Amino acid sequence: MDHSVSDSQFRKSSYSQPNNNNCVEVAELSKQVAVRDSQHVGAGHLTFGVTEWTALVSSLKHSDFI
Repeated sequence: MDHSVSDSQFRKSSYSQPNNNNCVEVAELSKQVAVRDSQHVGAGHLTFGVTEWTALVSSLKHSDFI
């Protein structure tokens, strides 16, 4: 399975401040979602299946983290 993702595929989180570089970037792929730290893009990214990503986002929306 190919986990390569180009920089142009990533977008900043909608929760990021316009002038703040401390954020998470997300790339929506055909059957996966890649996530990386905007300040450490060279460190790579994590890849989640769509089902797992949806469950994580749903869980975070219903918690005190956001």
